Amino acid sequence: EVQLVESGGGLVQAGGSLRLSCAASGFSFDYYNMAWFRQAPGKEREGVSCISKSDGIYYADSAKGRFTISSDNAKKTVYLQMNNLKPEDTAVYYCAAAPDYGLGFIPADFKTWGQGTQVTVSS
Repeated sequence: EVQLVESGGGLVQAGGSLRLSCAASGFSFDYYNMAWFRQAPGKEREGVSCISKSDGIYYADSAKGRFTISSDNAKKTVYLQMNNLKPEDTAVYYCAAAPDYGLGFIPADFKTWGQGTQVTVSS
């Protein structure tokens, strides 16, 4: 069974940090691109960061300089370290997986999703 399980969300004050984790199972982690998306109330889901096996690491402009994505292939886990959090980072954060087609980060390719973890940043 293909499964992504996120953890690490919570309530933090502005300027604080959180580390999200996503444990993957049921597919060949080494050949999949792993990404973090988020969806704030009333807004569309947006890509935050991605590790593409063929094309490197992608960050949305809002995440550059503050968020760091990493993965541990042995543990089949991807992480998102979020520093200097802002109230506008408040959202449900989702982990997602997609086969690597060699074309980099294409959000529409991501069909496997976790259940999401809530991140709330207070001002």
